[in-house]
Amino acid sequence: MSPSETRFNARFIVRLAVAAGLAATAWLAPQAASAASPTVDKIRARGELVCGVSQGSAGLSLPDSSGRWSGLDVDYCRALAAAVLGDGEKVRFVPLSSANRFPVLQSGDIDVLARNTTWTVTRDASLNALFVGTLFYDGQGFLVPKKLGVTSARQLNGAAVCVQPGTVNEQNLVDYFRANAMTFRPVVIESLPELEAAFYAGRCDVYLSDASTLAASRANRAPRVEDFVILPERIQKSPLSPVVRNSDPAWFQIARWTLNLLIEAEETGITSANVDQLRTSSRDPNIRRILGVTPGVAEALGLDAEWARRIVKAVGNYGEIYQRNLGPGTRLNLERGQNALWNQGGLLYAPPFQ
Repeated sequence: MSPSETRFNARFIVRLAVAAGLAATAWLAPQAASAASPTVDKIRARGELVCGVSQGSAGLSLPDSSGRWSGLDVDYCRALAAAVLGDGEKVRFVPLSSANRFPVLQSGDIDVLARNTTWTVTRDASLNALFVGTLFYDGQGFLVPKKLGVTSARQLNGAAVCVQPGTVNEQNLVDYFRANAMTFRPVVIESLPELEAAFYAGRCDVYLSDASTLAASRANRAPRVEDFVILPERIQKSPLSPVVRNSDPAWFQIARWTLNLLIEAEETGITSANVDQLRTSSRDPNIRRILGVTPGVAEALGLDAEWARRIVKAVGNYGEIYQRNLGPGTRLNLERGQNALWNQGGLLYAPPFQ
């Protein structure tokens, strides 16, 4: 090779290297930009996460006599606070009705809505909101007094039905009775406590809601639990999902992968009791990625390497959360069913942490 050819090749290689560097910079810039979240900035400046929850649904979101909230939705919000603030207790819970939950979210007065909210196509497409993922698989059912002698929803022709407005339950009620050539008299009450009080006072024959809400209501509000029965029919599936505004993609990713982390932690055996030990000693490549020992996951989300460890330390994995709030031994006494992991007969699994 001649000296001139050598100089040409050297210049060509340098140009390739510069071009590759510029291309890499151009690719990395959007990735870095995507990690910037106005919502996270607002939460950190405020010093607390603001979470919209129900007005009281045991197992999902319910305050005790001292005002401390508990439930599956509540623990999800605490997980988010642990991820972005470093402390799962830095959450302010705002109880919302079914009618005002979406306007309050859209106004920016809450950072996330975790209020036993069903994920539907019309809500997904028209509310300027993003559904994070299914936190709980539920379905609409009917609660009735045993004294009615009703054993099937097909026997409810002409019944007075208590239902909240602004819910998918209301539409499903109409659809179910129409499809089965039955009539009903709606008793529509927006406030959940007032609706439940009306049902137990006998103002309506039937209470329609998600089965988990009915179980919580019967366990905590019925005069005598054994006097009420949840009928076997589920008239519609109801995947319950947290919701965020669609104006902040980076916040949506953090909200989505916080949920995924809870599920993946259970599948990989990461618990609140062993997370610290696993972070220092595990050789499992997946666990090392999840817990930030191997870089990549946290950086993609714009979070620090400790985010996942803090979440599990604060609230446990999905299985721990479920057992604490809904599982056997609690007042709701709900088996995992569809909410078990995919490899245990359920529907839950998380996309890969890679």
